[in-house]
Amino acid sequence: MRFADPGFLILLVLPVLYALWYRRRRASAGQLALPSLGFLAESPPDPRARWRALLPVLRFVGAVLLILALARPQEPRDVREIRLRSRNIMLALDISSSMKAGDFEPGNRLAVARRVMNDFVQRREGDLVGLVLFAGRAFLQAPLTPDLALLQRIIKRVDIGMLPDGTAIGTALAMSLNQLKDLPPKASTIVLVTDGANNTGRPTPLVAAEAARTLGVRIQTVGLSTLDTTSVALNSVWRIGNTAARLTSRDEAALQRMAERTGGRYYRATDRSALEEIMSQIDQVERSEVRVGETREYRELYPFFLLPALILLLLELGLGTTWLRSVP
Repeated sequence: MRFADPGFLILLVLPVLYALWYRRRRASAGQLALPSLGFLAESPPDPRARWRALLPVLRFVGAVLLILALARPQEPRDVREIRLRSRNIMLALDISSSMKAGDFEPGNRLAVARRVMNDFVQRREGDLVGLVLFAGRAFLQAPLTPDLALLQRIIKRVDIGMLPDGTAIGTALAMSLNQLKDLPPKASTIVLVTDGANNTGRPTPLVAAEAARTLGVRIQTVGLSTLDTTSVALNSVWRIGNTAARLTSRDEAALQRMAERTGGRYYRATDRSALEEIMSQIDQVERSEVRVGETREYRELYPFFLLPALILLLLELGLGTTWLRSVP
């Protein structure tokens, strides 16, 4: 099951807050002392008093079901198995703050990487391609998919600041590898694009590379850094000097080690044309047959949540204003 509009699930915090407030209110009410009403202690209890405790339960459950209905739960209805001879490529893109450097023209490093990746994806007809973004953390932005148009739209929206700053290369590799572990290894590869060294996250890049080697998945590493990194473009007119991070020989050696450990290669991209040439060499990865379950249609499940929600809320309203009504 999936939710077509998962943003509505944030509203689930409201029934929870209501339940906490109601519980605290009842606890406070139980501490009131009314000695002048002691003569009522021996009077028979009203059976409606016990049932009145049901009203907040009806309100809580009804609100939860209503919010779940708004999120539009769905289940796959028309799932077809498709056989493809494809490459399986996970792109891991660095979106740390150093990717703002304007030493690639036109635009900064991230803008150029986005355009090159977009062109690369456009040429991947028949392949499965996924995207992992990383900075201080890694995030699976798109699992392996044959829907290249969707992936292109996702890449165009990628920007710096989507994740906390840092460079978690090992985490990004492990997350990419998790998408490829059950697919034919000869047709699977990870393309890591970064402009820095790993400085946070688990596992370490070499541990992730060792796991990839064990599974037979190659890692191709691309280092973004020009020879001249003495200035960074603020806009089309102004530049500031000596602030652009560049790959050191130690950084490049680490990227080269993790690539060669898996049978891949390290490429240094010094400009857009070099990056385009590097990405074109990924075409040499051989294709292999894979089976993909493609969902053509989803069945809407919200009526199964909406109807009980309305019944419970109407029942709570009706009982609260009639048989279980309380005097203020």
